Amino acid sequence: MERVGKEPKMNPSSTANFLSKLCFWWLNPLFYIGNQRRLEEEDMYEVLPDDKSEKVGQSLQRHWENELLKAAKEMRTPKLKSAIIKCFLKEYLPLGLVSFLLEGLKFSQPLLLEVILLYLENVDPEDEVAYHKALGYTAGFCFTSIVIALFHHFQFFLLCRTGWRMRVAVGHMIYKKTLCLSNSAIIKTTTGHIVNLLSNDVNMFDELTLFLHYIYIGPAQVAVVIILLWFRMGLTSLAGLGVIVLLLPIQICCGALYSKYRQLSANLTDNRIRIMNEVVSGMRIIKMYAWEKPFTALVTDVRREEIAVIMKSSFVRGVLLTIFFCASKIFILVLFTIYVALGNTVKASTVFLAMSLYNAVRITTTFFFPRAIETMYGTAVSVNRFQEFLLLDEITPPCDALPEIEKTNASVELQDIICYWDKNSSTPSLQNVSCTLDSNKLLAVIGQVGAGKSSLLSAILRELPVEKGLIKVSGNLTYTAQQPWVFPETIRGNILFGKELNSKKYELVLKACALKRDLELFPDGDLTLIGDRGVNLSGGQKARVNLARAVYQDADLYLLDDPLSAVDAEVGRHLFEQCICGLLKNKPRILVTHQLQYLKAADEILVLKEGYMVAKGTYTELQHSGVDFTSLLKKDEEENPQKSSHITHKRTQSQNLSRSRSSTTNSNVDDDYLPADTMPTMTEECRSFGSVPVSLYVKYLTAGSNIVWVIVSLVMGVIAQILALMQDWWLAHWADEQKRLDDIIIQNGQNMTAQGTTPQLDTDFYLAVLGGFTLAAIVFAFIRNFHFLYLLVMSIQALHNQMFNAIIRAPVRFFDINPVGRVLNRFSNDVGQLDSTMPVNFVDFTQTSVQVLGTIIMTAVLIPWVLIILLPLVVIFFFLQRYYLQTSRDIKRLEATTRSPVFSHLSSSLAGLWTIRAFKAEKRFQNIFDVQQNKHSEAWFLFLTSSRWLALRLDCICCAFIVVVSFSCMLLKENLGAGTVGLALSYSVQLIILFQWCARQSVEVENMMTSVERVVDYINLESEGPWESDKRPPPDWPKKGLITFDRVNFAYSSDGPLVLKDINLTFKPKEKIGVVGRTGAGKSSLVSAVFRLSEAEGNIYIDGVLTSEMGLHDLRRKISIIPQDPMLFTGTVRKNLDPFNQHTDEQMWEALEEVQLKSMVEDLPAKLATVLAESGSNFSVGQRQLVCLARAILRKNRILIIDEATANVDLRTDELIQKTIREKFRECTVLTIAHRLNTIIDSDRILVLDAGKIQAFDEPYVLLQNPNGIFYNMVHQTGKQEAASLLSTAKQVYDSRIRTSLPNGHKDSLVISETPM
Repeated sequence: MERVGKEPKMNPSSTANFLSKLCFWWLNPLFYIGNQRRLEEEDMYEVLPDDKSEKVGQSLQRHWENELLKAAKEMRTPKLKSAIIKCFLKEYLPLGLVSFLLEGLKFSQPLLLEVILLYLENVDPEDEVAYHKALGYTAGFCFTSIVIALFHHFQFFLLCRTGWRMRVAVGHMIYKKTLCLSNSAIIKTTTGHIVNLLSNDVNMFDELTLFLHYIYIGPAQVAVVIILLWFRMGLTSLAGLGVIVLLLPIQICCGALYSKYRQLSANLTDNRIRIMNEVVSGMRIIKMYAWEKPFTALVTDVRREEIAVIMKSSFVRGVLLTIFFCASKIFILVLFTIYVALGNTVKASTVFLAMSLYNAVRITTTFFFPRAIETMYGTAVSVNRFQEFLLLDEITPPCDALPEIEKTNASVELQDIICYWDKNSSTPSLQNVSCTLDSNKLLAVIGQVGAGKSSLLSAILRELPVEKGLIKVSGNLTYTAQQPWVFPETIRGNILFGKELNSKKYELVLKACALKRDLELFPDGDLTLIGDRGVNLSGGQKARVNLARAVYQDADLYLLDDPLSAVDAEVGRHLFEQCICGLLKNKPRILVTHQLQYLKAADEILVLKEGYMVAKGTYTELQHSGVDFTSLLKKDEEENPQKSSHITHKRTQSQNLSRSRSSTTNSNVDDDYLPADTMPTMTEECRSFGSVPVSLYVKYLTAGSNIVWVIVSLVMGVIAQILALMQDWWLAHWADEQKRLDDIIIQNGQNMTAQGTTPQLDTDFYLAVLGGFTLAAIVFAFIRNFHFLYLLVMSIQALHNQMFNAIIRAPVRFFDINPVGRVLNRFSNDVGQLDSTMPVNFVDFTQTSVQVLGTIIMTAVLIPWVLIILLPLVVIFFFLQRYYLQTSRDIKRLEATTRSPVFSHLSSSLAGLWTIRAFKAEKRFQNIFDVQQNKHSEAWFLFLTSSRWLALRLDCICCAFIVVVSFSCMLLKENLGAGTVGLALSYSVQLIILFQWCARQSVEVENMMTSVERVVDYINLESEGPWESDKRPPPDWPKKGLITFDRVNFAYSSDGPLVLKDINLTFKPKEKIGVVGRTGAGKSSLVSAVFRLSEAEGNIYIDGVLTSEMGLHDLRRKISIIPQDPMLFTGTVRKNLDPFNQHTDEQMWEALEEVQLKSMVEDLPAKLATVLAESGSNFSVGQRQLVCLARAILRKNRILIIDEATANVDLRTDELIQKTIREKFRECTVLTIAHRLNTIIDSDRILVLDAGKIQAFDEPYVLLQNPNGIFYNMVHQTGKQEAASLLSTAKQVYDSRIRTSLPNGHKDSLVISETPM
């Protein structure tokens, strides 16, 4: 969720008078501003009240809810289309009547033209009355053009506005539904699917409302044309009807085919965007594993399938475009072939009546009507997709808050509950669990990974449906998630979460959650803006903000899912004592924890194992219950003194357990204070300014092919238009020749009759030439359209692939400062426009442009005097176009950038869905979504109205052209043939229709070029180093795992502050190194430097090889990492373990067995071939962590980096990971960024970092001899008992260790290895 800017200005259209609205004069000030400077969001006008997201969304929601009730009564499936029709029919139906009247008015022009031509065919210079009547008809001819121009554009805007309101309303409902989805429903959908619904499917409404009325207007117009022709041409008119009837099934068939391909492409787009969402979200992991190539191949394969379908749908639309171009030519050819065959002679009045009548309905019958069918089918597909989504299961609403007088009665009661995450599974997630929590009590829930701890909280939250049993909750719940969630807002906004600021209470919460010191170090204190996914906060800071949010809510019940794992021991104790048992002491609390040292303070402890409740009671009761409690909890040192008299470097299982039990001694990991100067901050989305350069058009047209083929397509289009013009000219010439011949016959009638030599035209010759021009025009148009569409679709494929390659090669910092939704917007909305709309619009624009140009040239050739007025009109046209584009480009760019926050908010909401619902913040987040939609609507409103502003003024130019041509013909009547006048006037009428459409398409193309511009912006992103280079290390490198840092300085960006300063050290082969330090000390930066996630100054060597000279993949593939946040991707278990297919199934099963996941994977339906849910959500956090460990085992590298990998797992899993590491990576150099001090206390050496510098680097026991050292203080912050245990372990390891002789910092020994960022 990106923040919304300043309040918009009042919308001037709300106070404009009728004439101003009709002519869009109220927009003039905006165009003036747009030509003075770049437009900003502050220049946009407030959305009108009737267009606001909340109003139209709630209106449609009410109709949908009524439809649900009605369908339930009638026992049928609810139909979303019924709700949409009922909601918008009243405003849309009258617009259809206006459209019908305007289209009907167009018929007056051919009839007036017929009267004018009849006068010119029988002109009598002496008949003044007839002449004045003809002038009156000419004035009426011009007047109808002006009326149509004036009212068409306002009506056009209202049609578009209805589609826009439909789109906004459905978007509102989709987001509202998203906030209510049950877990089973979430599994059935993906983020990519929802993003695609909001970015591409809803856009179908914009075109639907524009064309839908032509479903009945088109056939009605055809009927009128046939009737009028019947009275003038008799049976011949049926030939024209036959042409239209033959074309109709082709158009309907094309619409049905388009619908089919639309459904296929929508599903493929869902899949692609889902993959892109995972790729962008997990880019850091992908880069550290060097998995760019398999993901590139995956996206390329999906995109190839998608493009294949898009190509087919584009060809279908190409057929419709060709029909649009050729239908009038076929109509005229067939009509006059039959007309002449029946013995009639060709007359100008007949020719141009037929031509004008058909041209009046041409764009309706051959473009709008098939487009209406196409959009109707396409929208039906989208509406079905919306309907399927809206019918997904919803969660059961939680209980309401207690009245103030009953606050002390808050409680939770569970009676023998059985729950399934997957109803198809035979093993329940929770089985026969019972417990009761009354007021003021603390219930601690413990257990191993996958035991069902988080599932228990989910059941109480109603997120996990209860199959059997009873859950009774009294009071209002609040919740902290295991994986902390923050959203793009200020820190204060994240904590208040919609509540009013109570300064005293707020300060108490900050103090209890140990946030005061952090806020002092932030540049803007608690008003510091948190970036997407909280990139500028450490894990511990996110956890504490998450906890503070819950505490500030003053709820009745608190569900705390392991909030202490992400903080160090000192802060953990502070949170437990001051917050959980301090501020919240009078509240019922359920605490899931792995921090077993706090269990004594719990009023009751619930022990879970594999979904079963194995024990329940107080700390003392469990100790004496006979349950094997020691497998989860170590006894007091007083009760269980020294267990072992002999400690070796290898840990025994019991020692691991013993240390793990207090291991909650988080060394520091995430918690503390991230220096302000190193915080990544979110950047504003870049927005170009100025005109779209010609070079961008060239790049777009030539991205997928050679410029020569583009020129060939354009030339073929010009030839097709010339041939089409020649057909019209030939008909006019035929009519003039027939008129000349008739005049000769009249003058010499008696002589010719006496001689028996009445001259006749060779109609066969004239028909042959007419047919030749027609056939050639059709062939050239057909080839040109299909060839051009093919080139454009290939260009789109190339641009998408180039953008993805640029994204996959971009530095990690790019993803830290850009929200996921912003990147997805380019791959969904921008690419979607280029896929579905741009090719057809571009071809249509070039085709229509050539027709307009040809029409003007032909008219000028026939009546050269027209050039006198034409040249000034052309100058005015280009001035207007340029004046308009200065503003419209900025409007379109604003439209694109204001759309990104909608997707960012959706992405953020999906990530924190449980938290939002637990806090009952759905309404507030819905309001934020509506605000974001309204912000986008402000830009969309300006986009619609500004395009009408231009089109109206261009039509005025066309009307001026018609007036000049019409009256010029009357003035030059004696010098022009009736055929010439008919051609000129019919072209003038055709010009205004074509010009309207050409202007619209030119604006569409120009504005959609901003999508090309945005794609090219990403194509030109800064890139990382090459994946492979000429200086490749030996195939068996590294053999030893010797890592050396030589004067290394490191920053995350070229202009950023140094986060590592003058690092000189060496990690010996097979050495086990622990890295500790406060947050911001540089621990993860050390990992980033090793993986070259950003380039460091100085030299890093591994086994003597300089890493900065080798390719990134050569380096990263040779270093294994177990990251803090485990990331799994949608795909099979096999692909998640081994995306390169380098290992056998046997090896994978062995690795899974090593990490104790074999039995779990064997229980999956397809075992290794089982497809994981999005982001591996059907695995627990601990299981995902074990998969990452299995990956490291499979890679068998000499260097392993563990980046706080045990922060969110229980002690047994931590012990398992540490044991496996010591057994499987005995011969490897292991670098561990410590979270729990017990995991690194027996390391060979510990590196202590402070503010990016080496504070100490020695064996643990040696470091503990320095009472002034950071490590010494860390150990003693864990408490006396734990500190004594850690000191004892460090001494025993020190006494038993065999020394190596390589001194630290040796210049000749090579470099160190580090971990990922």
